[in-house]
Parts: sequence; structure tokens; C-alpha cells
Amino acid sequence: MTELFLRSVFADNLILSLFLGGCTFLAVSRRIETAFGLAIAMVAVQTVTVPLNYLIHSHLLSAGAWTGLGLPDIDLRFLKLIAFIGVIAATVQVLEMVLDRYVPALYRALGIYLPLITVNCAILGGSLFMAERHYDFAQSVVFAVGGGLGWALAIVALAAIRERLRYADIPAGLRGLGITFIVAGLMSMGFMALGGAHAP
Repeated sequence: MTELFLRSVFADNLILSLFLGGCTFLAVSRRIETAFGLAIAMVAVQTVTVPLNYLIHSHLLSAGAWTGLGLPDIDLRFLKLIAFIGVIAATVQVLEMVLDRYVPALYRALGIYLPLITVNCAILGGSLFMAERHYDFAQSVVFAVGGGLGWALAIVALAAIRERLRYADIPAGLRGLGITFIVAGLMSMGFMALGGAHAP
């Protein structure tokens, strides 16, 4: 389990290795405060949705899931994508209401990017990888937490670097997204280099 966790944080990082969730990653990483807030939201949504989607996938949608009710031929795997997106949308809606009620400053700072977590491919990718790799419930929880933390670590690190780069002497042609893509590429190589690291 430790190896799965470390792999999901570093080697299989959802943004830096699998390139999922790039639009939000680039848009919200201008300031550490908003990046950190979105990072917490991503970890929360990923940690809740992947195990929930595991339960739905394994107990309702997979082949033979309805055998106990005398319906062995029912196979609802074709509903997987719709079901996963529904769970993600509901989770994000609940998170949005909680932030609006208890942390209004963060809710306002995240703005449009909070509801966009619903269609963030990193969130959906976590659930699809869980189903594709045939993780059990415990593995899906570990993968969800690790994947969320890996994405969070990457966006907060990029935000810190981008804040520092504001004071750097960058050539005019590379300012803005140009240097951001270069930094993200270097970070990606650094994270992927940890792919050979194993738990003791």
C-alpha cells in the first residue's frame, strides 16, 4: 500500500506524469493562496469520489453485480462514465456549499474554478484509473488520497515558483505561460525521476 501511495503521488502524478487537470493547474497557480485552497478542494473531492465510484462500479455496474437479485445477465458497465461524473458533480456541489457557508473568502478566491473541478479530468481520471486497474476498496482509497496529494503538491509548488518568477529577469518572449510550461516540464521530469523509488 505504501508503494501504491508513493507511486500515485510521484511517478503516476495526475498532472505531471499523466497530464490530467492541466487547465486548472495552469490557471489557478498564479498565487499560493488560491493554489493551496484548490489543492485542498482537489484532495477532498478525489478522496471522496474515487472510493464512492469504486462502490458503485463494483456493486452496481460491473458484470454479475445483480446476480444476487436473480439478474445475472445485467451488465451496466456502459453507464460507468455517467455514474462517475454524477458522483463527482454531487460531491463538488456539496463542497461548494460548505465553502460558501464556512470559508467565504476561499469560495470567492476560487471563483469559477471551484465548479470547474466537476469537469476536471484529473478527478474523473482518478476514478477511471481505479476501475481500469481493478483496485479493491482499500487500494482505491490509497490511490485517491495519493493522487489528490500529488496533484496538490504539484500546483502549490508551481504557484510558489511562479510567485518567485515575478521578480526574475525573464526574456519577453517567455513571460507568462511560456516560462510556466518550461517550469511544469522540469517539474514533470523531477517527479517522474522518482518512479524508481520504492518504499523501504
